[in-house]
Amino acid sequence: MAIAMECTVSPIQRERDRYRRRQACKSTLTSVGSTLLLAALVVLALHNSPGWPHVRETFFSGPYFMESLPKVWQGILLNLRVLCFTALIVPITATLLAMIRISRSPVLFPFRVLTQAFTTLLRGIPMIVLLYLIGFGVPGLGVFGGISPTVLGTVALIVSYSTFTSEVLRAGFQDVHPSQRASARALGLTSAQTMRLVVIPQALRKVAPALMNDFIGMQKDVGLISVLGAVDAVRAAQIEVAASYNFTPYIVASVLFICASLPFILWNDWYTAKLRKRELSAGTV
Repeated sequence: MAIAMECTVSPIQRERDRYRRRQACKSTLTSVGSTLLLAALVVLALHNSPGWPHVRETFFSGPYFMESLPKVWQGILLNLRVLCFTALIVPITATLLAMIRISRSPVLFPFRVLTQAFTTLLRGIPMIVLLYLIGFGVPGLGVFGGISPTVLGTVALIVSYSTFTSEVLRAGFQDVHPSQRASARALGLTSAQTMRLVVIPQALRKVAPALMNDFIGMQKDVGLISVLGAVDAVRAAQIEVAASYNFTPYIVASVLFICASLPFILWNDWYTAKLRKRELSAGTV
């Protein structure tokens, strides 16, 4: 069977495949060469900078790195716990907000107005300001008693990212062609079944890269809960810097945040390229 398939390939196609392999090899070698050249120039520039020895000792000290790593690691575990809880709640609340926004039911009219006002106002407030408003305003009410700064920071993250994610989902829901809904209703599906089986799956495929970008942004903004006093990776690094007057703990926190977000960044890039390749495959020569 393989021999028969090989025989069906025309000489023109085999020549085209060889040309593409040569071009791919040439592109790879060029990319590697340019990367090595750039890295060499950066290293040379840093090495010849007058203040590089001081910066290296202040920001890239090996002993301080290993000394602060355990405490910053404990802080990043708090960030990851907050991230996991936020990542579970945000999709649910964002989906509800988006479905209310696109609903045309007269009964939901006041909820649509409130949802629109909520998303409009919250998207205009910087994340750190929202953290201050919730972190210091809610305890000031004296209704809920003592609340952990971690809980207040988590609530602020959920409120903020629910509004952004809901707008991404709403755009995805509205991008599904009306004929899809009409066809589903013609087959006897209810409105809820149409949304669950037809609209949401198609919308998620369209907005998956944007949702992943929001998730990556949320993963970084989790470090802002330190402004409320929660001892996360950023706060732990600040404590270590205050004790040693060396900024290497910030590098430790940065490395841990990068390690936590890198898999999702790579997956997002891969999935985006996959979607683009599938969309353009019909026009590929």
